[in-house]
Amino acid sequence: MEQDAGEPAGLLEMRKICKQFPGVTALKNVDFSLHKGDVHVLMGTNGAGKSTLMKVLSGVYRKDSGEIYIDSQPVEIENSRHSQNLGVAIIHQHFSQAHHLSVAENIFLGREPTRFGIIGYRKMYAAAQEALALVGLEVDVREKAGNLSVSQRQMVEIAKALSFNSKILIMDEPTSALTRNETETLFTIIQSLKQKGIGIVYISHRIEELRDIGTRVTVMRDGEVVGVRPIAGTEMSSLVKMMIGKDVKYNIRRSEDAEDTPLKGAEALRVENLNSPGKLFNINFSLREGEILGLFGLMGAGRTELARAVFGVDKFAEGGVFLFGKKAEIKSPALAVKNGLGFLTEDRLISGLAMQLSVAHNVTLPALSEFLRCGLYLDVKKEKQRVGKLVCELNIRTPGQAQPVQFLSGGNQQKVVFAKWIMAQSRILILDDPTQGIDVGAKEEVHKFIYDFTRKEKKSVILISSELPEIISLCDRVLVIRDGRLVADIPSRGMSQEAVMSAAVGSDS
Repeated sequence: MEQDAGEPAGLLEMRKICKQFPGVTALKNVDFSLHKGDVHVLMGTNGAGKSTLMKVLSGVYRKDSGEIYIDSQPVEIENSRHSQNLGVAIIHQHFSQAHHLSVAENIFLGREPTRFGIIGYRKMYAAAQEALALVGLEVDVREKAGNLSVSQRQMVEIAKALSFNSKILIMDEPTSALTRNETETLFTIIQSLKQKGIGIVYISHRIEELRDIGTRVTVMRDGEVVGVRPIAGTEMSSLVKMMIGKDVKYNIRRSEDAEDTPLKGAEALRVENLNSPGKLFNINFSLREGEILGLFGLMGAGRTELARAVFGVDKFAEGGVFLFGKKAEIKSPALAVKNGLGFLTEDRLISGLAMQLSVAHNVTLPALSEFLRCGLYLDVKKEKQRVGKLVCELNIRTPGQAQPVQFLSGGNQQKVVFAKWIMAQSRILILDDPTQGIDVGAKEEVHKFIYDFTRKEKKSVILISSELPEIISLCDRVLVIRDGRLVADIPSRGMSQEAVMSAAVGSDS
């Protein structure tokens, strides 16, 4: 922290901010400052605490302890509206615009100028035009937001933020959906905002952008600030090392023969020239039987989008998927399951489990036809026997098979999802952050399952994880995705946290 304790200086100062959630310390004594005309970059891997800190500032969360000063005055931010009134505005990575409404209506949504309860459209259009002029955007304020380009919609979001007379602007991954030309336009706008004295907190994973736009950078890891540096003169490789740290270790290790010898299993999956406009670009990779293939990328890189495309959740425009040497037409998740694929999603509570159903019904759901007699009646005895075996093998801690999964712990819920895909006789599992939100003991059990599934049963896993140590420890090979493109295929011998993270952020230095 560059400010000493005492009189606060600058536009914003956050001192020793702490925030806890049940079982998790999200922020621990975090210091952060912002000056007028400053672009302060906030960096860190997924889950480092960046978004939580900004949610405290923008009023989404209440801090547990610490102090916040705006214009040298102490403030207690009560909610989002209070934060806006204090001059803080946030532009989220994913826009929350109403596409069917006009540009003006989006800018003033919920605060339209009215008289006698009637919206004054002429006044609103004029005010919207003034807001757009601040960012140099020339579009008809009556145009529907859905008809604008991504960069134009980004400018509308900035104009909306400035219409609150904001002096602190939080930008969360603002270039994640922009082309190179659109990014340059955004940077021009940011330079003009700096000249007006607006302070900008710029959250980004893209190291190559820092020198173009930033003045200072704060790096967070595990809810703490690990370094504050001026952009000028800072080696980008040093930022990578600060982001990843060296603290976490895992018990399961790759087999010794995997260190130097490629897996000799037959090809289980091959993806060729897969393209999805705006999301995925010319994706090519293969997966072998018995292999744990890591897929690493930072927020918004396209890793989940790739998993959803392979599993048939999202359609892709071009390319092909081959399973066990044959072209597979996977146009839906049902066809994916039929072809031996299983997908453990990152949001198990929403799309991974039917929370009100029992353990037994969740496990048998993808293979229900096996348990129906005459296509109509559930063979309860057969279900109980098969499910009981998996409950035992996976050590699912439950009072009984009839227990609704909503009452299980996170780790046991995750093991129910694994049991579901085993029941479906999956030969390839796509696991999207499978240990997120579960305790250490359950995490070790999940790791053992992944290892045994591939090494003992000679089946295959694509492991997506936000935790680099988990990727390094478990995977035989790592694919790195950035901006919807595979940018690295790192074998076990060249695998290190620095190598993977450098590829993910685009750092060559």
